[in-house]
Amino acid sequence: MKQEIVFGLHAVQALLKTAPQRAEELLVLRGREDQRVQKITQQVRDLGIPVRLQTRAELDALCDGNHQGVALFARPGKLHDEHYLWELLAELSVPPFLLILDGVTDPHNLGACMRSADAAGVQAVIVPKDNSAGMTETVRKVACGAAETVPLIPVTNLARTMKQLQDQGIWIVGTSGDAKVSVFSAPFTGPLAIVMGAEGTGMRRLTREHCDHLIYIPMAGSVSSLNVSVATGICLFEAVRQRQP
Repeated sequence: MKQEIVFGLHAVQALLKTAPQRAEELLVLRGREDQRVQKITQQVRDLGIPVRLQTRAELDALCDGNHQGVALFARPGKLHDEHYLWELLAELSVPPFLLILDGVTDPHNLGACMRSADAAGVQAVIVPKDNSAGMTETVRKVACGAAETVPLIPVTNLARTMKQLQDQGIWIVGTSGDAKVSVFSAPFTGPLAIVMGAEGTGMRRLTREHCDHLIYIPMAGSVSSLNVSVATGICLFEAVRQRQP
């Protein structure tokens, strides 16, 4: 079974906290002895996991991004499927709060969206299997630990999944530049899924047609649109504000 490599301080710490049984070997930049790295190193040694010192060139060659001097070889995590989504919803004791990303292909954007989803209390992030970024080392790094706590669920047919969510009483709100209702006026309480479109092109036609409501983010300056991860954060935290008890 192929190993995963998890790199970056937050991502490594999150895996050690949530799934320490997956850790197999820690790689540490030679000469990196600050307190955060020492804490991780000690935690790994307490688990009986080997620690190997590496040069910067060796770590750079292994990691597709800023490793911050630490990388962890780990057994692959559980891959979630559509069945897991329905199991998750059946077990919830609070109203569902989901994020749907329709065709976000940049792993940095996906990681940033997952980080915002974790912070907002989203229970799952749903993406189409095709034409979408999947779980990668870069996504884990950018997500700063959220990849270990928020399930990423690829689905075969996004429109069908949206219809099934609606059949379970979940309200689906999509984002579109030509919508008539502002994000700050839309109702975000109760069972909810927020849909964000792809970088540049937005939601696909069929995805748009399966939304109950469409909203837009007011733009006061000369910029016509926001990065999808920034827009996601705005929408999620407006929902958080409205969902406060």
